[in-house]
Amino acid sequence: MSGHSKWANIKFRKERQDAARGRIFTRLIKEITVAARVGGAVQNAKAQNMPQKNIENAILKGTGELPGMVYEDVAFEGYGPGGIAMYILTTTDNRNRTVAEIRHILNKYGGNLGETGSVSWVFEKKGLIRIDKENYDEEELMLKAIDAGADDFKVEDDYYEVYTQFEDLNKVRSTLEDSGIAIENAEIAMIPQNVIELEGKQAEQMLRLMDALEDNDDVQNIFANFDIDEKIMEKMQ
Repeated sequence: MSGHSKWANIKFRKERQDAARGRIFTRLIKEITVAARVGGAVQNAKAQNMPQKNIENAILKGTGELPGMVYEDVAFEGYGPGGIAMYILTTTDNRNRTVAEIRHILNKYGGNLGETGSVSWVFEKKGLIRIDKENYDEEELMLKAIDAGADDFKVEDDYYEVYTQFEDLNKVRSTLEDSGIAIENAEIAMIPQNVIELEGKQAEQMLRLMDALEDNDDVQNIFANFDIDEKIMEKMQ
């Protein structure tokens, strides 16, 4: 498993324990408003115990039935310390502000913003489903995932990860749910095809960059092709 995958799982675990739900809800509301449909965004919001009224209002804003800010999805490509490829997904009501903020954060922590297409070739777009490891037998779940149309199945510390073709994500998720499987999280992910190992100062700088981007309210998700020892990541978290 790449370092970025380790980081993503540490972050995902922390979010499940995070008492400061407000910031998580803000991101999910933006996601639902843009999607304006019952799908993965709603599923993720329910997993975070967002009140149903908040979800309904976000859907109505997205369909234009309620007034609200107009959000758009903007993807940024760039580089982190050591030449790490970074693909940053944002949802914003002010593109110019978000561009300036993302550029500033990257520059501050030894990275830089790139042109469209500069790093996207490093990643493969896939569907990713997380399922709580404690609730299901590994072999049984793996067989169900394969039967549902999954491409790959991985075992992490706390979760099983089911990978699909990105266009099959909703179909596979629905099939698993219909068979009684509780989905913790389902999303489109950019999976790096190669990784770069970072150590020492560059590793610390990379993790600070990831944290700074995570703290930006417009940032929805970050994908990067770094590999850092998990002990270093746990220490800095």
